[in-house]
Amino acid sequence: MAWEELFSSPLVLNRLGDGPLDSQLDGYYNWLNELGFSRESIRNHISRLSHFSRYLKQLGIHYSNLNSEHIRGFLTDYLPRCRSRRPGKKQHCGVASSVNRFMEYLHEYNLVEPPNNSEPYQSILNEYTSWLQDYHNSAPGTVLLRRQYLIQFLNWLGADWKQDRLPALSPNQIQSFFLEYSLHHGPSGRRSLQAALRTFFRFCFSQGYIERDLSHTVPTLRTYKLDRLPRGITDEEAQLILSNINRQTETGRRDYAIIQILYTYGIRGGQVRALLLDNIDWNQSHIRFAPLKHGKEVLQPLTDDVGESILDYLQHSRPKTAYPHVFLTIQAPYHPLRYSTTLTEIIRRNIRGAGITSAPAGSHVFRHCFASRMLKQGHSLKSIADMIGHRCIHTTFIYTKVDFQALNPVALEWPEEAT
Repeated sequence: MAWEELFSSPLVLNRLGDGPLDSQLDGYYNWLNELGFSRESIRNHISRLSHFSRYLKQLGIHYSNLNSEHIRGFLTDYLPRCRSRRPGKKQHCGVASSVNRFMEYLHEYNLVEPPNNSEPYQSILNEYTSWLQDYHNSAPGTVLLRRQYLIQFLNWLGADWKQDRLPALSPNQIQSFFLEYSLHHGPSGRRSLQAALRTFFRFCFSQGYIERDLSHTVPTLRTYKLDRLPRGITDEEAQLILSNINRQTETGRRDYAIIQILYTYGIRGGQVRALLLDNIDWNQSHIRFAPLKHGKEVLQPLTDDVGESILDYLQHSRPKTAYPHVFLTIQAPYHPLRYSTTLTEIIRRNIRGAGITSAPAGSHVFRHCFASRMLKQGHSLKSIADMIGHRCIHTTFIYTKVDFQALNPVALEWPEEAT
């Protein structure tokens, strides 16, 4: 079927058929179709390209000469003034998504020149990434996070910064950037930045780019072990979240299975994202979760509730793809849940959907809920550590702070008011 059959509007057909993108629309349509996009999604993506095509026609630009500057000009200058587009952030994001998707198609088939990484630090950033992968054996998520934080530092150094200026870096520059960043970010962001900068300076020193190791000049964040209570939700709130998920939709069936696993086993979010179809032994009724953060592998019985929720998702919602992962995206192109932020957004949406506003968002709230529940049921810290995959029992000690039955005998009486 040709892409023209998707539209009944002569206006859209004229804009697309008379523009510089006309010759690539059939290939683009077939590419989207092979990726598993629905008819409606393909129609939306191609329809939005009509505005981009008109913009290119006005400038006399052929698709083979497209670059990032043309896209930036379209999104920032042309699109906000386009009278045929309704104003609003959602509409703007939709067009931007379609244009970027079209550029992915052009790059995949080598129909345009590959993007030019013209940033002055791109070379050393790529070298640092390879060093993290080969020398540190860092996980892909860790590598991505380190890159993101390091780019902020390199951008802060200025547009005229070049690699040969590394030896001139001073502790004052490093500390100034770190303190400036810390004023606007929380403890988690500061720790991530600290780790990125320290590994980067160790890399530079090991490769001879700097004469001394500057990693020790990154400010130290003083933290105290077990200084906070675990931030979770109550068992009643977890049940409320599960009961409010609409299991009649594809998204709802997937979200219910994910949250049911988190609630039942107290595992990390990364272990849910890494769960493979082969990790579920239906014959022996076992489910296996890979170790994370130097922890232990978790092997648990497959409960009826978890098994039924996974089966419901696999039979009625999971796309048919070659990926071995259990949980995939709902919309095409289908792929595993690669990033922790994706899972966090799923958890946040369902927590807020249950009307719970006081709890933090993220998979860890169910982990804390699980550990607190096991503690109340009389399980030992050792057994809890084994169930949630802690290699060291000291990591589990934080849950003793919420074991009120054990704390009650050592609590002091409330002093009476003096008269």
